[in-house]
Amino acid sequence: MEYVLNKNGRGILLSMVRAIQENKAYLGEIDGLIGDGDHGMNMNKGFSVYAETLGENETSVSDGLYDLGTNLLNKIGGSMGPIYGTILLHMSEQAEDVERIDLPQFIKMLESGMEGLYEIVDARPGDKTLVDTLYPALAALKAAEGAGKSFTVALEDMKTAAETGKESTRNLAAKYGRSARLGERSRGFLDAGAVSCCIILKAMASSMQKQMEDEDVPDSDWL
Repeated sequence: MEYVLNKNGRGILLSMVRAIQENKAYLGEIDGLIGDGDHGMNMNKGFSVYAETLGENETSVSDGLYDLGTNLLNKIGGSMGPIYGTILLHMSEQAEDVERIDLPQFIKMLESGMEGLYEIVDARPGDKTLVDTLYPALAALKAAEGAGKSFTVALEDMKTAAETGKESTRNLAAKYGRSARLGERSRGFLDAGAVSCCIILKAMASSMQKQMEDEDVPDSDWL
């Protein structure tokens, strides 16, 4: 099966929450090297509050992204709340009336998220921000679609590209945020936003892959 059902969003959203919770300390350490050190704490707060609000309820992918994005806008301090909130809200809007999320649809969602981000920030690839993770991840999905790859394989390509993009920030000089004050001295360190973006994208992709794997019933089973 080369799609996930929009209505089955709970597992996908909670996988994103768990990934942030499990990496709270790491994100704080990364941010503390060239930033103010609160990225892990703030992200964990926003994602955890969302999970508490969701409780035992089901959610669709579109509704979950909307609720999480709204929560991040309201619960995270600094610039990351508006940034992640904007990305997720735009992704949600793109999937609002969709029953199945396949590769072309997921590309539209991620592309909408990036376009929304570009409306509120000037950062572009190479500026040592989460854009350095998000942009190559989207590019990898588009390349996979062009090559006729399956959704599952495309998501694997996206995870690899996100990881490579994240790592690329280590050798870049920061141009935005608190780390920008360090200029060239910010080289040699990962950008915390790029790291959290990579964590979120990989968690989302892995959960979607698992859903497709679990529901991929052989044709013979229907006979």
